[in-house]
Amino acid sequence: MERVAIIMAGGSGNRFWPLSKINRPKQLIHFEENSPTLLEEAIDRALILFKPENIFIITNQYLLEPIRQEIIKIPPENIIAEPAKRNTAPSLALMSSIIAVRYRLKGISESNVSIAVLTADQKIFPNEAFTRSIEALLRYVEFNPVLATIGIKPNRPETGYGYIEIQDEFEDSPSSLQIKPLKSFHEKPTLEKAYNYFLKNNFLWNSGMFFWRLDVFIQNMINFFPEIGNHIEEFEQYITENPFETDLTKMMKVLELYSRLPDISIDYALMEKADRVVVERAIFTWEDVGTYDALPRIYSVDNSNNYLRGNIETIDTSNSIIINQNTLNNFLIATLGVDDLVISSTNEAILICPKDRVQEIKRMVEKLQREDKKQYL
Repeated sequence: MERVAIIMAGGSGNRFWPLSKINRPKQLIHFEENSPTLLEEAIDRALILFKPENIFIITNQYLLEPIRQEIIKIPPENIIAEPAKRNTAPSLALMSSIIAVRYRLKGISESNVSIAVLTADQKIFPNEAFTRSIEALLRYVEFNPVLATIGIKPNRPETGYGYIEIQDEFEDSPSSLQIKPLKSFHEKPTLEKAYNYFLKNNFLWNSGMFFWRLDVFIQNMINFFPEIGNHIEEFEQYITENPFETDLTKMMKVLELYSRLPDISIDYALMEKADRVVVERAIFTWEDVGTYDALPRIYSVDNSNNYLRGNIETIDTSNSIIINQNTLNNFLIATLGVDDLVISSTNEAILICPKDRVQEIKRMVEKLQREDKKQYL
């Protein structure tokens, strides 16, 4: 059995604006000086389990060259840009076509390829526990025709994540590997619902990581979302003409077909519809780096619980996130009497917002797009 990893790295990271840019989103940001980026960390974790030639990155057109310039640990032909902006269901169907064609050239059929879909915007540790979890799930899907995901036991009522409900509660043994049938997925909840989920033992955070055998995924896409699934074989036919092309805008038939596919996530298109889905509870520590307020939970803070990066002076400042990446004229950010704020500065812009509204930062990005102020994006 050939084991393959797909790392999803096409997100724009709008909730980290202005730190996050179109060509440098959060997965390419160094959140600590001299630290690896989230994408580099994701690749290093994958390399523990997968051969370099079996690791693929799917990204967007803006990021293809920046990622190629930074990532040297995997073959450049495995860094692929989707030909048009879509969602995770079309991109995973496309990646399945590419993998099916390439491994067929090696004499390996779809039934002998297992897939781990990983993400580039999560902080995960320790690596040993992560490796144990992934190995167990890959082994499970290799011998069972199921789709699988990993759920994270909540440590707080979180409204920014989707939730997974399982049929039976996991045993109270945090370090033991356990796999249970899925009951249902739940959208990002209200605070009241999140608190109720937090109190129950059969609700987990949705990690966004997925596992399946390649032939099982393709058949499930055909069965449960034929609007995409029925085109996978067609993609394979087009890709066979040039299976190692990474800029798929150059393959007109692929571009035209891909552009017609629905813009829908893999959760909606497949995982919520499939009849055989299992969940493994994570035995590792996990944090989704989706918004600024995740940073103090991951990185070091000062005695007043402030996450501070760059040239900053504070007086009576607490529980705040202050990032100064403005390199012009030794620019200084100074705060006095500040609490629960996010202040993020680059050479182009400064963002100031309450910490409890970081989920809304993408509204500012959308406003700048509407007003054609692309120089700030």
